[in-house]
Amino acid sequence: MPIRRTLRSEIAFAFALGVVAWLAWLARDVLVLLYVSALFAVVLGPVVRGTARLRIGRWQPFKGSAAVFFLILAAAAALAAFGYLAIPPVLRDLATLSTTLPTRGPEILAKVRNIPYIGRLDTDALAAQLQDYASRAAAFLLLSTKSLAGKLANVLIGFVLTVYFIIEGDRAYNWFLSFIPSSRRSRLDRTLQRAEVRMGKWLLGQGSLMLILGVSSTIVFVALHLRYAYALGVLAGLLNIVPVLGATVSVALALVVAAIDSWGRVLGVAIFYAVYLQVENSFLTPRIMQNRVHLPGLAVIVALLLGSALAGVVGAMVAIPTAVLVTVLLDEYLVQKDTGPDAQKAATQDA
Repeated sequence: MPIRRTLRSEIAFAFALGVVAWLAWLARDVLVLLYVSALFAVVLGPVVRGTARLRIGRWQPFKGSAAVFFLILAAAAALAAFGYLAIPPVLRDLATLSTTLPTRGPEILAKVRNIPYIGRLDTDALAAQLQDYASRAAAFLLLSTKSLAGKLANVLIGFVLTVYFIIEGDRAYNWFLSFIPSSRRSRLDRTLQRAEVRMGKWLLGQGSLMLILGVSSTIVFVALHLRYAYALGVLAGLLNIVPVLGATVSVALALVVAAIDSWGRVLGVAIFYAVYLQVENSFLTPRIMQNRVHLPGLAVIVALLLGSALAGVVGAMVAIPTAVLVTVLLDEYLVQKDTGPDAQKAATQDA
């Protein structure tokens, strides 16, 4: 009889586990949204706490949730200022282009023919093909409006969830720890605290890289007299938070804008990005990122590949902090540390 009860309990547990896995698969989009929001809340935690510690004399104006709302207002003001300064010139040039395109079409086509080796191509057929691609792209955008609206709704929901996780994060964290036996709770708490510190350092390092790219690209674009130089520089810095894809989009935008004026500006933008990417990959990233998050380059690449494959752009954005969390947990619970005399002697020599 005891054996039968044990077998029944195991069968019931396996069945319950299967049901939970099936329900998790059905709600995978919601679970990913919750995870990403919670992770952003953890990463932004040091920023919120630093804002809350600001003082004006003896007055501490941003206590508690006031720090969160102050950061939201600051981000909204920065976004509004960027839109006010960047969007009107673009709209004005688009309106001008729509009226002058019939007369400037031959001029643009002549510039294209002057590109080396392009003269051998049938530019008329190429122009017709590009027009066909443009019409298909417009139709695709119209058909994907519903999907884009859904993604924007997810972004808004994720933003709201992140705010709630920041404000009520301690309560949710303590509720999570209450499921862990008391004998193991303190160890898990210390491990997660270490992971939070390292993820905060990742945000600081990523912010440094974004600032360096934004400032340097703005200086180069202004020196090249590139139109929308400030807007393109800010976008380059902001998009750098998305690994690989962000840099690709910013380079493509800068090249397209430069191509409107002259091929010399296109060459200047291409040279700048080629030099900057070499400097970032060989000098900035190892010193800023790897020294902060303590992840080898191979682990960063694997994390980015897995994150982008599982959740696209959002997965790539949270790939590095997720890798930091997984690394800390593995190092605490699975990595077998050598505590023998030889290891202690080596540790003493390293110190």
